Amino acid sequence: MLMRTDPFREMDRILQQMSGASGTWSKPSVMPMDAYRQGDAYVIAFDLPGVSTEAIDIDVERNMLTVKAERRPAEESDGVQMELSERPLGVFSRQIMLADTLDTEHIEADYDAGVLTLRIPIAERAKPRKIAIGGDSGRKQISG
Repeated sequence: MLMRTDPFREMDRILQQMSGASGTWSKPSVMPMDAYRQGDAYVIAFDLPGVSTEAIDIDVERNMLTVKAERRPAEESDGVQMELSERPLGVFSRQIMLADTLDTEHIEADYDAGVLTLRIPIAERAKPRKIAIGGDSGRKQISG
């Protein structure tokens, strides 16, 4: 149901981690995610620790889902000297092509403990249904 849009994103993410580069709006870093089916919905979970809900942007245009988030450095106060900074900062983005069988009109989003979870229901037209057969001998039901 989901397709990767850029096979080189994972290599870019590893290189960015090794070089310490942070994402920008023109070249955002990739955010880790899991995707799985649960009942009649697809669930996509993105790791975004330390990102406020106001800094997360979710868009769907046609079947392209785009999630963008920005993590800014903590504001430094007087007398604070940074000794070590390993947490990634900057802009993070992920684009996912959704199948036509998903209902993009009813996506639900929750954010808890640094994990953004999207639930995308499977469209009614994609679910199995019974088909009635008409004729002189009566009606029968078959799976369709």
